[in-house]
Amino acid sequence: MIWRLEAMSADGFEGTVLGTLIMPYCSGIGNLIFAFLIAQQHGPGEEVMTNALVNNVTNLTLLIGLPALLWQAKSAAPAKGKSKKDGRAANSNPHRFSILFTLLAVLFFTGAVWALGRDGKLTFNDGLVLVGLFLFWQCFHVFEVLQGHVGSGKSPGWPVALNLALLGVGAYASYLSIDWLVTWLSNLKGGGFVSAKHLGWLSGWMMVLPNAILALYYGWRRKPEVVYTSQVGDGHICLPLCVGIFALYRPLPLPAMFPIAVYLIAGATVLHLVFIATFGKLPRLAGLVLVAAYGYFLKTGLLK
Repeated sequence: MIWRLEAMSADGFEGTVLGTLIMPYCSGIGNLIFAFLIAQQHGPGEEVMTNALVNNVTNLTLLIGLPALLWQAKSAAPAKGKSKKDGRAANSNPHRFSILFTLLAVLFFTGAVWALGRDGKLTFNDGLVLVGLFLFWQCFHVFEVLQGHVGSGKSPGWPVALNLALLGVGAYASYLSIDWLVTWLSNLKGGGFVSAKHLGWLSGWMMVLPNAILALYYGWRRKPEVVYTSQVGDGHICLPLCVGIFALYRPLPLPAMFPIAVYLIAGATVLHLVFIATFGKLPRLAGLVLVAAYGYFLKTGLLK
């Protein structure tokens, strides 16, 4: 996946385009397949919501906070002697506004799921609303990308089709492996931690591994805009798309950890908005706060 993403980046795809339109489907395909398999096998709907919440909380806290802790101090800083005009130009980076807009969408989508789930479940009508919101969001970005290509006089060409085909092969391999893993975990009825009892948590961690690799890789490459848009964009696949698709199959009950997870997602998103809007980056101290918040999530949501 990194190999083809790097090739697409070299072909002229901006980091925010990769993070918003392409990378979320690469890293979020597992969550979509998980929701489909649980619905197909008439499994517990609570595990689909748990899977989505674990994914989003991990993305917005641990997988953005950890790269900030490791590499923020080494991020590129303006050289001494730069004029104020150069500083203003740096602050007007289009990636920054795209990230802010995407974070606002996360806040909006999370609020929509919270509002629709106040009765303790998501119904067919709720699923229609959530899937419709996601499709509208994606259409907006598709038109944005098309407008950029028209303005530059470039066309995607056959390499993009080849890359997407290779990603499709990876998606099918993911389907086969996740199908096997879900069946295996569902058959483990013992009282241990690795059992069907924790299917949502275990699958959430398992499917967030591609995001972790991407976050650490692009953090090491000093591309914080890709780190942000990959993790935040992947969250849109889980909330609202995955839970919305499952609700179209049958009603989706909400797990007990739903409120604390939603509040953590909203709080982390607000923190990101403040620091990106004010400083244009996430300070190392804020990264530490986010990692600590993830520890709190594990303590309250899992250990209890």
